[in-house]
Amino acid sequence: MAENQSDIAKQLFENQENIILMYAFNATGKTRLSVAYKDYSKSENDGNHAGVYYNAFSEDLFQWENDEDNNNENIALKVNFSSLSQFHSFLDVKDIEEKLAIYNPKYKFDFNLDENPERGIESITFFVDEENKTQIKISRGEERIFVWCFFLALFEVETWAGEQDAHLFIDDPVSSLDEHNIFITAESIFDLIEKSYLKKRTIISTHHIGLFSILFNWLKKGDRSAKYKELTKACILSNKNGDLELKNPSGDVFLYHLHLLQTLEEARKDQLYKFHIVLLRQVLENIASFLGSPRPGFVLSEIGVDDTAKAMDMLNSLSHKNAYQFQVNVMSEGEETLFNEIFGKLLTNYNFKF
Repeated sequence: MAENQSDIAKQLFENQENIILMYAFNATGKTRLSVAYKDYSKSENDGNHAGVYYNAFSEDLFQWENDEDNNNENIALKVNFSSLSQFHSFLDVKDIEEKLAIYNPKYKFDFNLDENPERGIESITFFVDEENKTQIKISRGEERIFVWCFFLALFEVETWAGEQDAHLFIDDPVSSLDEHNIFITAESIFDLIEKSYLKKRTIISTHHIGLFSILFNWLKKGDRSAKYKELTKACILSNKNGDLELKNPSGDVFLYHLHLLQTLEEARKDQLYKFHIVLLRQVLENIASFLGSPRPGFVLSEIGVDDTAKAMDMLNSLSHKNAYQFQVNVMSEGEETLFNEIFGKLLTNYNFKF
């Protein structure tokens, strides 16, 4: 797998376009690919960092100190020491407030600096009342937005970005966000691209179809796309039996249900695993919603599945599992038979082309 990730990283590195928009299911290997890209770009830059990154490792630098012994009186978001800490001194509270403004936060915050300037910000405290500054814990979604805006501000620190200005690699900045905030995050990414697309490469990878579709349309088809579309490459990252592969979306529009159908068709020809049942349910939910029904069972009836109750039992049995988690459990014979019946009738009745 590591060797294959290096091959994909090399492929991305040698790509001609300056903007790369990549879609992949969760657990495909996006974060590991961002690390492989970092390692490959360093190898091409005399072992020095060539770009800057936002990924799961960035988020892990922030951890809550809940101060439970004192009833959370001194609760704070700790910022773990890293190679980035030396650049914290170039940040001001107002820099992050400017990035946060479009999210309309309901809190204020202060930096707590380490005694050693090289160690940067030790922790961040949040509060609502500016007079008393009673420390609070913000929600998981608010935390993710804050960390994202922290890095947006950090991206603009010239001392850092000036040394590592070949590329930005942004991996999934939208976990735990609602649809409204995902749209706002797409805007913040687009603004970032607009400022730097002629000077450096920007790579965005995401599992979120909404974020991918918004950026895809803005960069490739929207009113503002004229100066970006020839510089933008959209791709799908897939993981087939442990091997990563970059594919091009078919046509000018990326349709999630067609991508799922393509994934299931390939699996049916190769090997069906239990997690493919959950993907099949998502196809049914998409079609049901389009037809005006909240129930995937409605689609089963429409396409003529013999025993809809049995089919729904199979679909529901895995409904609480992670749909995108890579699982090695193959389908049982009965599950595979039922899967093929449903999938075959979907293709026959709705005449999907992919």
